[in-house]
Amino acid sequence: MGVLSWNRLLREQLTAHWEGQLRPRLDGLTDREYFWEPAPGWNVRPRGTGTAPVQGGSGAMTIDFAFPEPVPPPLTTIAWRLGHVIVGVLAVRNATHFGGAPASYESFAYAANAQEALAQLDAQYATWLAGVESLGEEGLARPCGPEEGPYAEQPMAALVLHISRELVHHLAEVCLLRDLHEHLHRDGGSRPHEEKGH
Repeated sequence: MGVLSWNRLLREQLTAHWEGQLRPRLDGLTDREYFWEPAPGWNVRPRGTGTAPVQGGSGAMTIDFAFPEPVPPPLTTIAWRLGHVIVGVLAVRNATHFGGAPASYESFAYAANAQEALAQLDAQYATWLAGVESLGEEGLARPCGPEEGPYAEQPMAALVLHISRELVHHLAEVCLLRDLHEHLHRDGGSRPHEEKGH
């Protein structure tokens, strides 16, 4: 048996799920699904149309937020959840650890449609995966650093595992919302609370 590569195993855990389940489930995502609100809550919206206490974003679209988050938290849409994954899970970490462009909820240019969001997701995922590979074996053991706050002394391997969990968790939520949308709109009709114009 050859030398055990933890870096390869960590990447394969994520890529197997991404390629075999998560990413194929997002193919063909429509704008109607992307913006669909099964109940009033948080979304990605054209600038100036949101009512949340915080509307982050640098472009034509903003993402709804509040600090601190309300209890219970508002229901969020596919657009919101993808925005969270793209920015909060991936882009911020890519910037911090792997030389990616600076990113924050306030400064990011959120997608105006589903296909643009999927392109952003794919780009950030590819950057993350390449960054993890670049760590090699020794890099997995080094501390995360002060950017990870109370987890600064945790090894990078712990962060890699955390990001894998976050991706599986949040993208599974997106898949469930797609399933719900399909079942509720099979007859082509609309349901209460669906946002008009999407």
